[in-house]
Amino acid sequence: MTDRRPLEGKTILMSGGSRGIGLAIAMRAARDGANIALLAKTDQPHPKLEGTVHTAAAQIEGAGGRALPIVGDVRDEDSITEAVLMANGEFGGIDIVVNNASAIDLSGTLDLATKRFDLMQAVNVRGTFLLSRAALPMLRESANPHILSLSPPLNLSPKWLGAHTGYTLAKYGMTMATLGIAAEFAQDGIAANTLWPRTTIATAAVQYSLGGDRMMAVSRTPEIYADAAYEVLVQPARSYTGQTLIVEDVLAEAGITDLSEYAAVPGTPDTELFPDVFLD
Repeated sequence: MTDRRPLEGKTILMSGGSRGIGLAIAMRAARDGANIALLAKTDQPHPKLEGTVHTAAAQIEGAGGRALPIVGDVRDEDSITEAVLMANGEFGGIDIVVNNASAIDLSGTLDLATKRFDLMQAVNVRGTFLLSRAALPMLRESANPHILSLSPPLNLSPKWLGAHTGYTLAKYGMTMATLGIAAEFAQDGIAANTLWPRTTIATAAVQYSLGGDRMMAVSRTPEIYADAAYEVLVQPARSYTGQTLIVEDVLAEAGITDLSEYAAVPGTPDTELFPDVFLD
């Protein structure tokens, strides 16, 4: 697209976004002058995790965007309905949905508590489906509507199916919901794609679920995800849909091949970065 600020005045409804990848995506869009409505639970600070929906909103405003912090839970249908109505009321429509909220537990089947299994399915699959569905009437009115889910390609290798079955179900469920919506609403010109990185990203999930400081040091920053998401969201929706996209491939198609600036620890060679799950 030729517009220098293609997301200017566009409205993004995002699940989560108080920190990490979601906030980075919001900040990148804010630099265009986008409106971002964040549906997140983080009303109060967490003892271990930085950021609330309110501090995220302040950062978005500081970057040049408009922000609407909405305290709610993507597992709750009433919260979703309220978020859609508030975003529409505040900004006059919804152009983009980013399904960012995600729960992770890499426990094996025998060790995975039922409540953790239920949490992952409720946040990842149900939340993605319900938030996307609730926004569809407004997306139909948008000039270039996009749904973007932060989930992986459907890799049916036993390596991944058997690694952490509960989490795999939840992430693949996000992808299947997104691809299903892409097919169902293709005639409406609503794009729906997924996006996933080749390497781990330095987020709280990596810090606390994958390997602490050691893993963070061999990851890339959330900005690589944000820059790739931006490239997806400015594409023509009617033709750029139904894809399970990879962060690094999207950037390469945009002419960005030197990824050294995204290393969490400057100077870390690409060969030493830790590969993310689900990609062979």
